[in-house]
Amino acid sequence: MEKIPFAKPYIGKEEEEAVLAILRSGWLTTGKETLEFEKDFESFLKTGDESHYCMAVNSATSGLHLALEAIGVGKGDLVIVPSFTFTATAEVVRYLDAEVVFVDISKNGYNMDPLALDEALRRLDGKAKAVIPVHYGGLPCDMDAIIAIAEKHSIKVVEDSAHSFPSLLPDPRSPKFAGTIGDVGVFSFYATKPITTGEGGMVVTREKKIADRVKIMRAHGIDRSIWNRYTDTKASWYYEVVAPGFKYNIPDILSALGRVQLRRAMDMLSMRKEIACLYDTAFQNNSHILIPPTGPGDARHLYPLRLNLENLTISRNDFMEKMQAEGVGVSVHFIPLHTMPYYIDRYDLKEDDFPETIKTYKSSISLPIWPGMNDAQIKRVIDVVETLTFKHAK
Repeated sequence: MEKIPFAKPYIGKEEEEAVLAILRSGWLTTGKETLEFEKDFESFLKTGDESHYCMAVNSATSGLHLALEAIGVGKGDLVIVPSFTFTATAEVVRYLDAEVVFVDISKNGYNMDPLALDEALRRLDGKAKAVIPVHYGGLPCDMDAIIAIAEKHSIKVVEDSAHSFPSLLPDPRSPKFAGTIGDVGVFSFYATKPITTGEGGMVVTREKKIADRVKIMRAHGIDRSIWNRYTDTKASWYYEVVAPGFKYNIPDILSALGRVQLRRAMDMLSMRKEIACLYDTAFQNNSHILIPPTGPGDARHLYPLRLNLENLTISRNDFMEKMQAEGVGVSVHFIPLHTMPYYIDRYDLKEDDFPETIKTYKSSISLPIWPGMNDAQIKRVIDVVETLTFKHAK
């Protein structure tokens, strides 16, 4: 029986040739290819007159860290984060010795509840510095509401866009990509993401001051890039350290992968949408499961299926084990951060502090939804889900 993996990168000959070209060039670290990747990404995001600075980094985690540092988050500042996210979203707040304030997700959804955000900000009474909305699974948050709330309370917005490329939101004036709406956006190019460089990310902002800070801090706080230092003819060896920065640069080998993946991004999006549509059609009349909410700009990075546990004689975990026994890879996104020992101890949290997050977590499984899945694989995933739900129905 063929194993259907939960995720699989969509890599072809063009990616292989791009990496080989870098290996043969003699320049492997951050250089010309990365500069071109940033330019390509900037061009991709351009939908109107507004332009963005794009800074490639070695992970979305480092990108979020740089973004928070660049907007001035520091010791004792409060940053609002959904509990329903990967640990990176919150851990970067602690890197800066700032404090995390968790909020719940919307009922029957997966994204941050704007009302919960507003309530938290009122409770904090001007003490919060920023909010990090997470575009879960590729479905953009209600950014109009979040931006309005953030402006009312004078806080910065850093979009965690790790799942949401290329999520294009309609707008009567000019459509915008998720990740370009707040003060800063951060994309992920991890191996399982909509486009991949293996490891990597991109920081995006409209503000030059933020961009300049990110560029310096991603490379040890040095005022000149390594590419310029080694290729300029005038004083190429000389540089100055202007801040205690980090080593968050991305090598040209990975940028070469990224440039090819970027050219294929819309095709891969179409493939994911097609798979999601087949799942939706197959599952929509099954009373034992709930198909995921969707909406404009959904990148369909994840397909989180929710089990109607009241109608089943099986737990979510047992359901997953049986799917894996049938050769179908599945996962869970995510284990809520407010249930993790570190955050429980630091903030005296309880499981029922965020009821919608817990309810959704305990009933959700993520199905395979990767470009390149063939009809037989998609049908098998559907058949296994349908068989298990009806076999274990009350």
